[in-house]
Amino acid sequence: MSSTPSKTLETFPNPRPGRDFQIHMEVPEFTCLCPLTGQPDFATVVIDYIPDATCVELKSLKLYMWSYRNEGAFHEAVTNRILDDLVEATAPRFMRITAKWYVRGGIFTNVVAEHRKTGWVPAARVDLLEFDPGQATRG
Repeated sequence: MSSTPSKTLETFPNPRPGRDFQIHMEVPEFTCLCPLTGQPDFATVVIDYIPDATCVELKSLKLYMWSYRNEGAFHEAVTNRILDDLVEATAPRFMRITAKWYVRGGIFTNVVAEHRKTGWVPAARVDLLEFDPGQATRG
């Protein structure tokens, strides 16, 4: 695999395709260019997904993110393009991209885009009680 920027996203088989589990990744050094001024825009891109048959390979993801460094893109457009490309590559059950853009002109911008596979229903949330050792009684 190359070490130059690339739009190619590699995948590998999901090791537990019968189970819903979440993969959480953070890309704290995402950079693209403002399409109006050409100045750099910086963001932390958070990727949360529940894979189906495949997972995204991390080095290819790094090179993919790096490929935007010299491209002009509005925050909303690039966030949605990242989601579209990752969904096309991995066909996940669920995916959410959260792009947390650094301040520009005194304004922080967060862009959130989601995908849900048709027919996929998430399992019910399980809330567990926290154990407070101070509340435990001794017998």
